[in-house]
Amino acid sequence: MIWLVTGTGTEVGKTVAAAALCSVALERAGHSSDVGMIKPVQTGLASGEPGDAAEVRRLSTVASYELRRFPDPLSPEAAARTSGQPEVSVAQLSEAIRAICAAHDDVFVEGAGGLLVRLNAAGETFADLAEALQCPVILVVAAELGTLNHTALTVAVLRQRGLDLAGIIIGSWPRDPSLACRENLIDLPRFGPLLGRLPERAAQLPVDRFRADAPAWLRLPERQQ
Repeated sequence: MIWLVTGTGTEVGKTVAAAALCSVALERAGHSSDVGMIKPVQTGLASGEPGDAAEVRRLSTVASYELRRFPDPLSPEAAARTSGQPEVSVAQLSEAIRAICAAHDDVFVEGAGGLLVRLNAAGETFADLAEALQCPVILVVAAELGTLNHTALTVAVLRQRGLDLAGIIIGSWPRDPSLACRENLIDLPRFGPLLGRLPERAAQLPVDRFRADAPAWLRLPERQQ
């Protein structure tokens, strides 16, 4: 089963959410399932620096893969342009992802930024990648004021494109949530199943505790037949 993990924007907690999802998938299967994580495009890091795939592997122990990397902290399209490297395409990424998925029972594919971040000058986006993979989408959102509008906009695109919203995850839940956070927790399920919320600074926990606590933070989406 493949899921695309996207967000309403940058820095909403996609990577930590992907790690928690991988941990829960392993726990649910009694650690007998072969779970993987793929980062199709990593931007903003030089060669050799640990990226999102490495962080998911550190937190969850699952096999993780990074397909392409560009050093500048930009969209994949812009980062390819400034680096002088060839652009990525949905066809290339989907082929590589499917090859990796053949070796795993469950795979979580983490996007970069939001659903409509451009991959190349042709205008392909992560929404196009989800279409090519024919996979449901898990949406990671912020907790604070403004998240309802950002969530509504992303969900509108999913519906327009005929993509399935498998669930919503709050990527960082404050220790002392504001009134806006508490009300957003009530309103977010209007858009789709609320799979859970991750405590703020979850990635700073000892890895053994992260893996043990992840099933209490969120649940996996329903599997599609």
